[in-house]
Amino acid sequence: MTTYRARFDATVSFTNGGGLQAQGFLVDVASAEVTPAEVGELFLASLGLLMAGEVDLTNLEIIEAPHKGTRGVPAAAGDASGGRPEYVELSHVIHDGMVTLPNLPGPELGKHLTREASKEIYAPGTEFEIGRITMVANTGTYLDSPSHRYPDGHDLTGFALDRITELPAVVVRVEDSGKGGIDAAALAPYDVRGAAVLLHTGDDARFGTPSYVVDPHFLTRDGAELLIRNGAVLVGIDAANIDDMTDGTRPAHTLLLGAGLAIVEHLTGLAQVPPTGATFTATPPLIDGLGTFPVRAFAALP
Repeated sequence: MTTYRARFDATVSFTNGGGLQAQGFLVDVASAEVTPAEVGELFLASLGLLMAGEVDLTNLEIIEAPHKGTRGVPAAAGDASGGRPEYVELSHVIHDGMVTLPNLPGPELGKHLTREASKEIYAPGTEFEIGRITMVANTGTYLDSPSHRYPDGHDLTGFALDRITELPAVVVRVEDSGKGGIDAAALAPYDVRGAAVLLHTGDDARFGTPSYVVDPHFLTRDGAELLIRNGAVLVGIDAANIDDMTDGTRPAHTLLLGAGLAIVEHLTGLAQVPPTGATFTATPPLIDGLGTFPVRAFAALP
C-alpha cells in the first residue's frame, strides 16, 4: 500500500492576534490527490492549534513516504469490497537455539514421539509425531502480564480477551528520531484511548545479533505515565526492552503493569502497519502461574 506525505511551508494567522511560520513541514495525507485546503486542515490538527485563522501554504509537494501517524490524519480507508482484512505478521519465528536476549537460553526443539516410533503404536499406514520444546517464557515475541513484575499481579489468565485482541492500533514511528528514549513529548500528538500503542523503532532489524541490545530504543517514565493517563490498553515495541536496560528500577514495566496494561516486546514488521486504522492482536495461551509467554502477534489492516 503506497502512502503519501505533504511537504510545505506555512504561514498561519490567529484570530486573537499573532501568527506562526513553518518551513519544510510534513504531514501524512490519505492520497496523492489531497487538496491544499485539506493539507492546511491536517497541519492545524497535527499541531493542535486553536483560534487559527487563515493558513497560507507555499512550496507544497506530495511525496511517497511512510506515514508517521500525527494527530488529525484520517484513518486508512476500509476495504470497499467488504472482504476479509489483510493480515501482517508481527512476531519473530521461534526456532531451535534462537537468541532473543543474550542473557537468556535459546529454545530447544525436539521430538517426544517420532513418526518412526509411532508406527509401533498405531495401525499399519497410520503415524503421528509429537514435538517437544524447552524454553524460557521470555522467548521471541512475548507478552508481559502484571505478575511478571508484581507478586500479587494477575498472570496470563487474567487478561480478558478484549484487552489483547482486535485493539485499535496506533503506530508511533520513532526510528529516525535521533534519540533512544520515547518520551511524553513524542507521544503527546496521538489519540491512544482504548488503543494498542505500537512503538516502531526499527530495532527489529538487529534482532538475534549482538547489536540488538546496543543503545536500543525504550519508553521513558514520563512516556509511560502519559500513555496510562490517556487511556492506552496495551503497549508494544520492536526493541530489546520496553525499558532503558541501564535503569534497574524498570519504570515502564513498573508503571504499565501496575496499571494493568499488557506489554508486548520484540515485535517485528511494524513498518507494514499504517499509523491508524489497523487492529492489533497478541494472545498467549492460558497458562496458570506464568507472567510472560510468547504470542502470535498480528495486525489486521483495514
